[in-house]
Amino acid sequence: MARYYNTEEVVDILMRTDSEDLSSSPAENDSDSGDDTEDSSFHTDQQEPSSDLSSGDENEGEMHEEAAMWTSKNGKIWSPTNTETLRYVATATGHIPGPTHYAVARISDPLSSFRLFLTDEIMNHIVAMTNLHGRRTISAWRDLDKDEMLAYVGLLILAGVYRSKHEPTSSLWSEKTGRSIFQAAMSQKRFSHISSALRFDDKLSRPARRTDKLAPFRQVWDMWTHRLMMLFSPDRDLMVDEQLVPFKGRCSFRQYIPKKPAKYGIKVWAACDVKTSYAWRLQVYTGRAAGEPAEVNQGMRVVLQMTEGLQGHVVTCDNFFTSFELAEELLKSKIALVGTIRQNKPEIPPVLRQTKGRPIYTILHSRRGRNVLVLSTKHRTPEVSDGEKKKPVIIDDYNRCKGGVDNLDKVDISLYNAFVLWTSVDQAWHQQKPHRRRLYIEEVGETMIKPHLSKRERLPRSSTAAGLVRAAQDGAAAGPSGVTHLTGRRHCELCFEKRRRVGNTCSKCGRFTCRAHSKFICSHCST
Repeated sequence: MARYYNTEEVVDILMRTDSEDLSSSPAENDSDSGDDTEDSSFHTDQQEPSSDLSSGDENEGEMHEEAAMWTSKNGKIWSPTNTETLRYVATATGHIPGPTHYAVARISDPLSSFRLFLTDEIMNHIVAMTNLHGRRTISAWRDLDKDEMLAYVGLLILAGVYRSKHEPTSSLWSEKTGRSIFQAAMSQKRFSHISSALRFDDKLSRPARRTDKLAPFRQVWDMWTHRLMMLFSPDRDLMVDEQLVPFKGRCSFRQYIPKKPAKYGIKVWAACDVKTSYAWRLQVYTGRAAGEPAEVNQGMRVVLQMTEGLQGHVVTCDNFFTSFELAEELLKSKIALVGTIRQNKPEIPPVLRQTKGRPIYTILHSRRGRNVLVLSTKHRTPEVSDGEKKKPVIIDDYNRCKGGVDNLDKVDISLYNAFVLWTSVDQAWHQQKPHRRRLYIEEVGETMIKPHLSKRERLPRSSTAAGLVRAAQDGAAAGPSGVTHLTGRRHCELCFEKRRRVGNTCSKCGRFTCRAHSKFICSHCST
């Protein structure tokens, strides 16, 4: 990326531009090479006076015209070559990308990876607030416990797996069109009561928090987003963008974005790992307060907050965020920036907006007569790819990284992040199946329902649903086994030399253990 120049420097640059070939290497264009007599344009005092005064005036006019073309709106002057750039030296990120040691030590099966995000602390808070609101609003309310709340969430997950997003609950519980797992978990009436009473805070305490627009959900949001960064370390490439969570209810900060699939919803700033699309940091945009002026440089503020604490990474973002000022600030934290930039930015000189008379491979045409401007502090030279379309390497890198947040628009963030953690720990799990993420979500939903099934006192009317309840109760009566069997194999974590690779883990702590370090107990002693 070229840097700004002052007025005195640009005269020297433009004189070199007129007398030298811009396509040559930086070493060939170096005026300090030592042989000053070779370049007569820099030593006018040794030349004979020119008889043609008009030619000198014309050259001077051309120089001023070219200087004006490289001068931006804010008065900054750019270099027409890439020989002078903001120096970015890639540094170590300081951590190993992927799941953290804290996460790996607590993952033993698909459900355990998901429960790292939906923790007991979060569930107990939601249960307490839901019971509080249920007692206030529903006359026949019966308090629910954590297992029943987990079963309720599991049913919501399975409804998504079965593509029942807009299906009425009466259809889900129907003996003809529904599925047995819904009838086995709870009655339709109980499901409706929980949906009506579901709350994440005490409504009567909101007046004391009226300045916070996210007050009804703030406590749960903070507990949940804290887990995102604690469980995973991003790779070198990071994507910062906006995500629109679909929502058409009453909300003072609901956004309308016509280019998004849902169009209406809550806007969330997201920083995602490009390699896995893991949502590493999220921030809800609640809009500006009444009477406050519009925020200036909002995109810059968002990127700096999303990348706080990082170094050695490369951030990719679109033209809403990208600016020269942002690139300079990120370089101070040893972070590179790659992103498209709007043509109406005050730091863009007029010459970069032109498309006529340029080689076709130097401009990416999105529409006829228009070009796409890309700013990068990562790339050193204006290289072009070897592909048939001859795209600039900067464009290829931008397209490769841009899909990080776009993938989140299609999935549930907690389930997707948990899937990334689980497949990183057990890479062999259903590796040959193309729909392994669907299998993961389905297994998590069914496993969350089983503890509540074993507690049901009344059997459902459907024979199939009643069979599911009996099977869950029989499995609970048998008790848990001392060792959990996984499909993947890893070294025994208790062996000193760690030469053995085993597929068994402790059901309590999740450590991989061999037979020498395992202890088997009967079902009677396990209860």
